[in-house]
Amino acid sequence: MKVKYNRTSTLQQEGERFKLDKEEYDLTIFDKGVSGKIPFSKREGGRKLTHLVENGEVNEVVVEELSRLGRNTIDVLTTLKTFEDNGVNVVVRGMGNLQSKVNGKKNPIWNLITSVMSSLYELERENILERTEMGRKVYVMNGGKLGRKVGSIETRKDFLKKDKTQKIISLLEKGKSVRDISSRLSVSTTTVVKVRKYVEV
Repeated sequence: MKVKYNRTSTLQQEGERFKLDKEEYDLTIFDKGVSGKIPFSKREGGRKLTHLVENGEVNEVVVEELSRLGRNTIDVLTTLKTFEDNGVNVVVRGMGNLQSKVNGKKNPIWNLITSVMSSLYELERENILERTEMGRKVYVMNGGKLGRKVGSIETRKDFLKKDKTQKIISLLEKGKSVRDISSRLSVSTTTVVKVRKYVEV
């Protein structure tokens, strides 16, 4: 079976760029709104794909970029090792259709390239977080205020009607953890806890 694995970091991303891929696949797995820092084995789609691979049902996995597998070097390399151990060929479209196998044998430069690229993706993620935090600090230092405007009032009813609140409730009902939901929806853990508290009341 030839499987395409797609992932977006937030629920707002519909994965439009994945539609540019006109290749035919036996199965397409889409982890929507899942942070790259979430281990592959902890994602719904990741678990499904791993199960199929370990059952010998997959012979090729295609991804747009290695970063779709994750942004943690160790986790990505562990996932790739699982694929390799089960005889699965991995194709990275964004790197000129780089493949883990060439003529049925392991590509000699595969380990080098995947190790370097995975490390770069992890570094990129850390840099994004650092720049975001620095931007917030500079904003506050220059007199900016974070959070809701002073004096603004939002009723519990209005808060629970918000689109993002509804998504949090949906994930809570599916048994997702506070940290997982926070990562998926790019909201603070405080907000998730607040929603959970309101729902449980």
